[in-house]
Amino acid sequence: MGMKPKKEITLKQVRPNQLIYQLKISLKGIKPPIWRRIQFTGDTTLDVLHGILQIAMGWFGEHLYEFKVHGTSYGDPSVLLEGEVVDEKAVNLNWLISQEQEKFLYIYDFVDDWEHDILVEKILPIEKGTHYPVCIVGKRACPPEDCGGTSGYDDLLEILKDPDNPEHEDKFEWLPGDFDAEKFDIEYVNRQLGGS
Repeated sequence: MGMKPKKEITLKQVRPNQLIYQLKISLKGIKPPIWRRIQFTGDTTLDVLHGILQIAMGWFGEHLYEFKVHGTSYGDPSVLLEGEVVDEKAVNLNWLISQEQEKFLYIYDFVDDWEHDILVEKILPIEKGTHYPVCIVGKRACPPEDCGGTSGYDDLLEILKDPDNPEHEDKFEWLPGDFDAEKFDIEYVNRQLGGS
């Protein structure tokens, strides 16, 4: 008696809370690049995704933000101008993004204007035994908050490289003691994500 072949399951047959979205988040305008690759369930709302991005990138959540997906802005209407954004709490990512290789934008801090390109690299079935959300890889430290955007960050790095620069000591005192532009602590990020 032969065994019946296993029935192939397609992603369309899997419930949204059992799908994993894998995103690559890249900070625009920074060279060498600062980026993260994260995975989370597809039924995650945009306000929760904001929290995940803050932790994964290394921001502190002190500024306004918005998502731009297919020409529509999503955010917190209680702090952004009413009518200009769709309420992020009412929208799951899988309602907006249905296929791999779609892109959208996350903007954090409207003064420093940190723009994050987000690419949906993969949509996968959930892997049993894995805790989500999870950061699976990343490169380089997040810039410090309030450093002046991409140009301010470039200036900061130049000052830090030059001990003879008159601002060198002040900048070192302003930065957290363990700041290293090349370091990304994935274990720390995943410990923080475990509580989100």
